[in-house]
This record gives sequence, C-alpha cells and structure tokens, in this order.
Amino acid sequence: MKRLKSGPDLKMPDLKMPDFLVDLYWDLRDRRLLPLVGLLAVAILAVPFLLGGGDSEEGPPPAAAGISSAPSPEPSGSKLIVVEAKPGLRDYRKRLRDHSPTNPFHQRYTSSVLKGTKLGGGESASTSSSTTKTTSSSTTEITKTEKSDGTTTTEVVTETEGEDGSSPSGGAGGNGLSLVAFAVDVKIVRSETNADGSKETDEPIVRHKVVPPAALPGEKAQVVTYMGISPKTRKPLLLISDEVTSVFGEGKCLSGTSTCQLLEVETGLPVTFVFGPGNVRYKINVLKVEPVVTGHG
Repeated sequence: MKRLKSGPDLKMPDLKMPDFLVDLYWDLRDRRLLPLVGLLAVAILAVPFLLGGGDSEEGPPPAAAGISSAPSPEPSGSKLIVVEAKPGLRDYRKRLRDHSPTNPFHQRYTSSVLKGTKLGGGESASTSSSTTKTTSSSTTEITKTEKSDGTTTTEVVTETEGEDGSSPSGGAGGNGLSLVAFAVDVKIVRSETNADGSKETDEPIVRHKVVPPAALPGEKAQVVTYMGISPKTRKPLLLISDEVTSVFGEGKCLSGTSTCQLLEVETGLPVTFVFGPGNVRYKINVLKVEPVVTGHG
C-alpha cells in the first residue's frame, strides 16, 4: 500500500537542554525528589491567588427602600461623655490649695512632747522619771593631767545640784563638788633567797582602795608607784623604780628603751619585780579598779 503524500515533511527543531539542567533532573530523579519539587512549584504559583482573594471587602448592604438612614435614638440610661485628654503634671497650686505655707528654717518644736507616751512599765514610770529629772541635775567633769615622766592622772568631778541650786547633801562647800579618783585593791607577796639557798616568803599583804599616786609596797621599799589608769584601755599603770633589775609577768611596756619605766598591767594577773641589790622579789597583783570619792570642793 502506498503512502499518500499529504504535504511536505516537517522537521522538529533540535532543542538541546543545558548540561546543568540535565544533571539536576537526573539527580532529583535518582533521589526521588521530583514530586516534592512539583509540589513546591504549584504552591508558589497558588500563593498569590490565595492571598489576593481575601483583600476585597464587601460594602455595607444597601439600605432598604422606605427606611430612613437617621441614627436610632440611644436609650436614656446609657450616655457617653468625651473628655479632652491633657497629659502632664497638675499645677502645684491646685494640688496644695488645702495647705498653708511654712518656713522650713523656723524651729517648730522647742521642747519634747511627752503627752500620751509610756516608758518602762506604764504611765506611772514615766511620771516618776520626769519628776526626778526636774528636781535634781548632775554634771560630771573629767580632768586629765599629764606629768613630765609620761604618766597620766585622771580625776572625775561630779557636781550635783537641786532645783534651787543647793547641794542635796548640804556640805560645807555648798556647791556639791566631789573629787573622784580610780583606786585599786592590790595584793603584795614578798619573797627573799637566803645565803644558804633557802627561800623565805612573807605573808601576803592586801591593800584596799589605793589612790594614785601611791608607792607599792610602801614608802620604805618603793618598788613601783601606782599612777592611775590608762585613759584609753582603763587599765592600771605602774611606774617602775630605777632599782628594779628584772620584771616577770604579763604586762605592756608603755615607756622605756633598754629598761621599762611605765608598765600597763592586767587586772588579776600578777607581775614579779626583782628589787635592790639583794634581789628581793615582790609579786604585785592588782585585784580590781573602782572609782572612789576623794573629797569635796
């Protein structure tokens, strides 16, 4: 059977794809990713249509014929009030209009107000305390005197007066001045070594309320001199004699280079002093320190 000639033969153009697209196609096919690429392409094309469809807004429905467009009347119970906003601080004259101005440099309170207060156990304790304060007053004066040898003597003067200016004790002076010093109770033990090597110890001697300045153990053997207490540490001060050759015990040397001249001792801790050519030992122990009245002005 012969083939009918319908027309001239059409030749398809030879289209050659780029090498990288061919390689990409075969890679996606081998890895089975062609369906995923197709879905992504469809999604990219569909996104503009999906997003653009909701932009159009429907206008309000046309008003029906015969119905007035006037707003409906509001109920009598609900009413809106529009107020203009004014940001910023309020005027201080309006905020403080109920207060009267005062002078900050004027002293408003000249005395303490004790009305309605209770001290201690109640109102009765407050009354008795205030009565005692008004009927009597006291003034204490502390005098410190420094000598050329570095020692310090402290005297406490207490002045007590009644409401009318008289002394409660009614002393001869009439001004109520009392001289107070710090006295000590001291215990002294003397021991001596004889020529044969035997040791002889005397009975302890206790002296009460020794007022500075005072020689210890006495005027015949002035081993140390009690000079009072230190104004800083409140501890007793002992001035050591030049005839003392050795010192044993707890103490703080306050003056002296080669030999200690002024010694600060602890209460209750004994200190031993070797005195004189016979090397007589004196153990001195300050038992306590207390203020005592030495006289009246």
